[in-house]
Amino acid sequence: MRENRLRTLWKSGGAAINGWLAIPNSFSAETMAHQGWDSLTIDLQHGVVDYQAMVPMLQAISTTDTVPVVRVPWLEPSALMKTLDAGAYAVICPMISTREEAQKLVAYTHYAPRGTRSFGPIRALLYGGADYASHANDAIVTFAMIETAQALDNLDAIMSVEGLDAVYIGPSDLSLALGCRPVFDDVDPKAQEAIDHILERAKAHGLVAGIHNGTAEGAMARIAKGFQFVTVSSDARLMAAGSQAVLSKMRAAPAKAGSSSY
Repeated sequence: MRENRLRTLWKSGGAAINGWLAIPNSFSAETMAHQGWDSLTIDLQHGVVDYQAMVPMLQAISTTDTVPVVRVPWLEPSALMKTLDAGAYAVICPMISTREEAQKLVAYTHYAPRGTRSFGPIRALLYGGADYASHANDAIVTFAMIETAQALDNLDAIMSVEGLDAVYIGPSDLSLALGCRPVFDDVDPKAQEAIDHILERAKAHGLVAGIHNGTAEGAMARIAKGFQFVTVSSDARLMAAGSQAVLSKMRAAPAKAGSSSY
């Protein structure tokens, strides 16, 4: 089976730099993949990407060594199983707040006897290899998103579920749940305290901790704290920021004679 480079990177103590795909297009996904991200996450929860757009995006990522990750819309078995059948090598599931929900997540993403995932790895066989079924349980990475006040109350119960590999913090939803501003990097003190606590408990349970970031500087600071999976912005945000930077520079420059007004 094809190596899951996330697991290899984490085993060596490294941190994965993850990109985020909100644009439902295979060419933009391919372009992002060729920039050298360790992994790219296709977001099915928020935004405009659906399953039919996701599949060619996974195919585009497969032109590189970048690990394909998908955030599913919700804790729902068919969405998780079809995402894995399409060739995702990691799944991020939002709003996991109880031990029971974490147990269901693990069950839906693992074949028997470790879980209840139905067998039908249609494209996963093409991406992962002919022996996919024999190794998928150990290769696929399962993330539970920790982003609710209830999840904070149940942290140790969630993190002790056998088969869960990692947790992923959504700073904005977590902040909202705690009555704070919904931001990525410069979070309010109460939210920062919760983030630090989640990271500490993840380390205690031997789980990888991941988190969403708005900037490279924010992501690097969190790697220094011990996060091993850091998302930086998104394709849509990066495109907008790049466009704004070019336009701001051009509009600040003096216009030359004969040129169009800008």
